[in-house]
Amino acid sequence: MSYFEEIDLHGLSSQTAKSRLDEMIRKLPRDVRELTVIHGYHGGTAIRDMVRRYKNPRVEKKILGLNQGSTVFIIKP
Repeated sequence: MSYFEEIDLHGLSSQTAKSRLDEMIRKLPRDVRELTVIHGYHGGTAIRDMVRRYKNPRVEKKILGLNQGSTVFIIKP
């Protein structure tokens, strides 16, 4: 049983990254409560900005940590 998952969106276009994120969230098991989204920030901010604006009914809130290259999604039970 895993309570957290991770997805790496480095090197993707914003559109492809959004599609992969949609698919990942759709397939998350019900026991997962945290999804770390690695988007990077040195190569530009398009994916980071998309992730931080991203909306999905399963995402309760987003946590912006000290690592500027990732965002943590708290998933609703």
